[in-house]
Order: sequence, then C-alpha cells, then structure tokens
Amino acid sequence: MHRWSQLFIPTLREAPADAEVASHKYLLRAGYIRQLSAGIYSYLFLGYRSMRKISEIVRQEMDKIGQEFYLPALHPRELWEASGRWSLMGDNMFRLKDRKGADLCLGFTEEEVMTEIARKELRSYKQLPQIWYQIQSKFRDEPRPKSGLLRVRQFTMKDSYSFDLDAAGLDISYKKHYETYCRIFDRCGLQYMAVEAHSGAMGGSQSHEFVVNTNAGEDFVVSCPNCRYAANLEKATSRLEPVEDYKATGTGEPELVHTPGLKTVEEVANYLGVSPKNKMKTLALMATETKSGAEKPHEVPVILFLRGDHTLNEAKLSTALAGAQFRPMHLEEIQAVFGAPAGFLGPIGSEGRQYKGIKARVLVDQALLGRKNLIAGANKEDYHLRNVTPERDFTVSEWTDLRSVGEGEGCPNCGTTLKIAKAMEIGHIFKLGYKYSESMGARVLDQNGKEVAPIMGSYGIGIERILTAAVEQNHDNDGFWLPAAISPFEVVVTPTNVKDATLLSTSVQIAEQLAGAGFDVLLDDRDERPGVKFKDADLVGIPFRVTVGKKVTEGMVEVVPRSTHQMLDANIRDITSHLEKLLRPAHS
Repeated sequence: MHRWSQLFIPTLREAPADAEVASHKYLLRAGYIRQLSAGIYSYLFLGYRSMRKISEIVRQEMDKIGQEFYLPALHPRELWEASGRWSLMGDNMFRLKDRKGADLCLGFTEEEVMTEIARKELRSYKQLPQIWYQIQSKFRDEPRPKSGLLRVRQFTMKDSYSFDLDAAGLDISYKKHYETYCRIFDRCGLQYMAVEAHSGAMGGSQSHEFVVNTNAGEDFVVSCPNCRYAANLEKATSRLEPVEDYKATGTGEPELVHTPGLKTVEEVANYLGVSPKNKMKTLALMATETKSGAEKPHEVPVILFLRGDHTLNEAKLSTALAGAQFRPMHLEEIQAVFGAPAGFLGPIGSEGRQYKGIKARVLVDQALLGRKNLIAGANKEDYHLRNVTPERDFTVSEWTDLRSVGEGEGCPNCGTTLKIAKAMEIGHIFKLGYKYSESMGARVLDQNGKEVAPIMGSYGIGIERILTAAVEQNHDNDGFWLPAAISPFEVVVTPTNVKDATLLSTSVQIAEQLAGAGFDVLLDDRDERPGVKFKDADLVGIPFRVTVGKKVTEGMVEVVPRSTHQMLDANIRDITSHLEKLLRPAHS
C-alpha cells in the first residue's frame, strides 16, 4: 500500500500548448512523464510503475520462447559497415567518436550485435534454433519529435532475434513470436490488429505489424470488414473496378495531340475530355546502385508509369528497388534522359523506344497491365500522345505493384469495400532471411557437415507505445484509465474527509486488506476536498476508486469503475471479493 501524501504525483490542470494528442496531454497532466528536451522524456513515479508492469508482462511471455540478454547501446562503426547499414541509416542514426577518433553509434536496433554474437559462438545445427531477446533503451535522431511518446529520440524496446537452420525453422520461430505478441497485447488490455506490413530498412521476406486504431497514429491501415484481410497502407493491395479502354484513333499507332502549357494529369484530362483512369503518369527518378566490384555506388535512371489517378507508394517502390535509395531527377537529368521538359514526359523516346540512348529501368504499375490506347506524355513540349499501349509501344523492364490503395477500392480477397483508418504501431515482426548472417559471415555446419548461413528473424515491441496506445483507447474529458494489468495502481481508496477519524481508519483498513489480498493499492490520505481527490483519481489512470464516505455508518462504501463512473455500493466486509470479481479477469 502506498500513501498519496508521501508520493510525488505532480498533476496539472492544463496540458502544455504543444501537447496535441490525447496520450501526450494526459500523461503530462497525470504526472507520468516530463519532457527534458525535444523527443527526450523522464518517466516519473506513476509512469515508471506502469512501464515496469508492461516490461514484466513482455518478459514473462518472452521467457516462454526465448532467453533474455542485455546488450550494449554503444556500437562500433565496423559492425554496421559489415551489414551495409552504416550509410543506409543516414541521419536517423546518432553517431559519435571516441577520444581516439573511432566512429561509434547509438543503436536503435540490435541485428548487428546479435549476429556478431552468433557469428562467434554458433558452430553447429545442434545449437539451433535460438531465440534471444532484450529490453533496452534505443536511440533514433528523430527529425521532428512530436506527439509525446510516439515520436521520440530515446525509447524502450523489446527486441528479439531468431536463428534457425532453414526456412521451415524460421516459420516456427515467426509463429511463436506472433502468438506470443498476441498474448502480450491481450494481457495489456489492448484492442489491436495484426496486419501485413512493409519490412523497411530491416529487410526480409515477410512482416506483420501489430497496431491499434487511433487518430494519433501516423500509419494508415487498410482492412476488410467482411474477411480477415488487413495490411499497412505501405503493403496493402486492392481489387480495382474494370476500366473501359478508349477506342484507337487514326491508324491506332501513337499520335501527337497538342496540349499547350498543360502539364498535370488533371489539366490534360480535362482538356482532352478523358478520364484520369485512361491517362498514364510518368515519374522520373534516380536510384543508387552498387555494381559488383565497383568501389563506389552510382546513380541510374528509373522511370515509373502509373495510372493517372493513382499515387506512388514509396515503400513499395523501395521493395521493387531492393532497398536502394532514390530521389526525383533534377531538371538537367530529365532533359538528358527524356530530351523534353518536365510535364510532358512519357514512355516513348525521341529515338524510338530508347530514352536518348541512355539505358533506363522502366517499372510499370500492375494496374496498367492489359490496358491499351492510353494518353501519355510525348517527350515533346506542349504535346501528349494518344493510343499508347504498354509493351507494344515501349519496353517494360518490370511489372510491379507501385500504387497506394485508395478509399472505396475492393478487398483483394473478397471484393468488399475496404476501410482505411489511422493507426499506431505497437509491435513489428520480420522474417529477415539471410541479410545479416550472409553479410556478416555467420555460419554453422548442417547435418551433412556443410557450412551454411543461419536464417534469421527480428521482432520488436515498443514499451512506451503500449502505454500510449492504452491511453489513446481509454480516455475522456476528465483523464484516462488503464487496464489493471498495466496501471500503476489497480485501486485508489479515497476517504472524503481525512479529519474524520472513522473515515480515515476505515480507509486504512480497506487499503491494507486489499493490499494483503494482492492488489496494488493507493490510499489517498491527502487533506483535500473530495472534489479535488475525485478529479485527480479520474486523471491518473487508476481503473477503480473506492470512495469511503457517509455510508460507512451503514457498513458500505462506493466502488467506482473509472471507465463508466458508475457508483456501485459494496459491503465493506465483502470489498475484497467484490473487487476480485471486477479485477481478476484482467489478470487472466
């Protein structure tokens, strides 16, 4: 049992003006956190109690499938060079030098460190599978810290890594983590979804995000209300309605049409009286490529073609380019490749089907597969082309999914109209494959004595994000309430007048009785007006309040669930069993 009068719980009447989302406002107001600097927070008494409970749930479940390590947050450059990510991470990585001038970084993930351990210690298939995890601070030089604990520069993560002999073993490790994550988020009392996701800088063949729907989120999740399909917008696909192609004009070959000063899809479509669905948009990029044996990477032109009403999905493009960095072409590069100014670019070059003789990689979105007689740029100022048909009129290097799913499109599985909602990520699991074991030289002997690279998986959970998600899902105008399993206290016992000896002694008795039964109890023994205490209790996230007031003379108190504010009379003699019925299901 803790006494409120002896604790540091600095509640605020108002949140700072820069606090935008509910979780940021209420975690500040409730005295859970205080900002030290942009994206850097201190966790005070209540906040850290909640974080410890979340970490313990994660630890209990992870211990069922893996072994806990504790690794350095300070990493030598050589490790990240070996994996190829020292340059790839760019400005997101905190970098520093020691007194001897050696380059170091603050890690925001531990693939390299874990693989280094495996490289030195694992020798035989008999030592596999392995699942290693840790709970530790991570660091990211977030360019725009905002939304409280959602976009920060220091955060706590549970990250785990699996090492298996083959893909079948990785499937088992991946499934173990999937099921473990479900148990963790269930125990933390969250309403969540598991969705197909993009692997990003981690790489790998398969990935799932665990997300909660909230307007505070910065991701978008696409889901079907009819079947179980759900995916991050970076990964989602959809079923498009058929589009009727226009009939060919003239000879049916590509023909010039004058479009003076008209550059955008909408301008050209309106001028020609056509739908953007029958127009093809051109995106001109330069991608970084490293050829085998080359000392330095170089840039190559990449040309993208999408349906006129569709939007490029950069995550899908990154996958198509195997993680290569890319940027828009400069004006002089556009002129060199296309021989035309921006706004009139298309697939047919001025020298037939080549772009001024410069080899370019041409990626065409799958939504254009089978389409014909499209409108496209003519690579000539103030002109477009009619009757353009992919593969007949220009060479396609690769058909691939490049577009973002749009509102109202059909589910790829059942055709039902998809829903798109904002969400925040709370966990992410990846099948890494051989990306790190191959690049860093981790090898074991298989059953035949052959040296092979172990196949890996990577799995993360954001500890702060669980707390933040719980606040986002459970708040009102008065504050928030946390699921009992992760709340700093399960019950606050509140005497309405501590100067009344009977009320105070009864409150102490109830608090001690509940504490003895295993509940986390806070006794609000402050000499404050009842209204002040009730407001604070509503604010700080404790799921149940026991109000000790005038009904004590009748042997009764009020139990108030924070989520409903419903006042429930309870007999003092039965208070433990009463709360057990309300709280214990939260622990199951």
